Amino acid sequence: MVRARVLEILNGGQIGERYEVMGWVRSRRDSKAGFSFIDLNDGSCLSNLQIIADKELPEYEDQVLRAYTGSSLRVVGVLNESPARGQAVELKAERVELIGPVDPASYPLQKKRHSFEFLRTIAHLRPRTNTFGAVARVRNAVSYGIHKFFQDRGFVYIHTPIITGSDCEGAGELFHVTSLDLEEVARKGEEIDFSQDLFGRPANLTVSGQMEAEAYALALGKVYTFGPTFRAENSNTSRHLAEFWMIEPEMAFCDLKGNIEVARGLLRFIFNWVLERCEEDLKFFNRFIDQTVVSTLELVANGDYEVITYTRAVELLSESGKKFEFHVGWGLDLRSEHERYLCEEVFNKPIIIIDYPKDIKPFYMKLNDDEKTVRAMDVLVPRVGEIIGGSEREDRYEVLERRMRETGINPEDYWWYLDLRRYGSAPHSGFGLGLERLIQFITGLSNIRDVIPFPRTPGNLEF
Repeated sequence: MVRARVLEILNGGQIGERYEVMGWVRSRRDSKAGFSFIDLNDGSCLSNLQIIADKELPEYEDQVLRAYTGSSLRVVGVLNESPARGQAVELKAERVELIGPVDPASYPLQKKRHSFEFLRTIAHLRPRTNTFGAVARVRNAVSYGIHKFFQDRGFVYIHTPIITGSDCEGAGELFHVTSLDLEEVARKGEEIDFSQDLFGRPANLTVSGQMEAEAYALALGKVYTFGPTFRAENSNTSRHLAEFWMIEPEMAFCDLKGNIEVARGLLRFIFNWVLERCEEDLKFFNRFIDQTVVSTLELVANGDYEVITYTRAVELLSESGKKFEFHVGWGLDLRSEHERYLCEEVFNKPIIIIDYPKDIKPFYMKLNDDEKTVRAMDVLVPRVGEIIGGSEREDRYEVLERRMRETGINPEDYWWYLDLRRYGSAPHSGFGLGLERLIQFITGLSNIRDVIPFPRTPGNLEF
């Protein structure tokens, strides 16, 4: 007897071999001819394994007929060719053991379509559905592929701090971390004395590992981070999460052109990787979520990327004659509607916008000679808009210090970051890629809450 997963049996099972398989019941149909059809799924793939359970089994009444949707089973049987259309094999049960029974009257997941809004209320059970099982497998494959891309190219994986005293983006939307008893402080009506806190100063959850990654890039050459980041933005849109995962490579002796090459290479690699390894799941998304999923993936995986300046992008938008919700003008940030228009209607392919106005970008981006723009880049893809944001970093001490003061940042708070420009400074670049935005693009799902296992959003901390 071979113990195997459903994927192994469906893709390479031997006819006539006895197999042991364990999983959860997706459905059960009882035939008047005296046997039951059980669709069993163990999460290894989208497809179910059909189990044929004859009423002659000693446990038929006590086990098989109590195997309702959601129940967990252990089945031992012989693999046969299936006469039914749409499936090559079926398992003729010799023994069925009901491991985890389910009360069918109270089980929330029935064999019908549930709205994504409802499934978010039962995030602990939604991975048992086709959609969220497929999301989890795609997310796993993408994560593996990201590590492979960087490891095969000599990058060193760095674990940057989750608790930090700096605000990399300068937006101030931070989750504060403290060991102080805030209830006691409030009761006494006192101001918070952070000198009495564990770190002796204010601390927060990180919004980015970029700065720490820069320190290691300027010692090891090429590094990347891949971990959780946090932003306390009180937004309930389909594009925002309070907790999300970021991939952030940093490369020494690398200019903006080299940065673009790495970003483009990463996206092409990941999309080809997932097209090859998640074919069944992608076909599911293409059928039930968005019929352009596979074609758009193939376009971005193998097609060209147009590179234009921010100034040119604004010209194209202004000349389009299209009525946008948000105003277009030089010096204003581009919105998702602008980015998608450029990708989907002007170029019909991914585009990379460079040389943004300095006033709408963070202080650490390298200032161009015109003193008005910085060497920034945003990679835009159809359906999503911006998927990667990055830049060449400012490597000149005097310029970086001046940019800090211009943006209201105290250079003394970033003394160690300035030290990197005092001691052995070098041109370097990097970018950030949000994992959830990436999974949204791959799956076609419109709400970012549906591509992370347990979404953290304002007013939602249930799981």
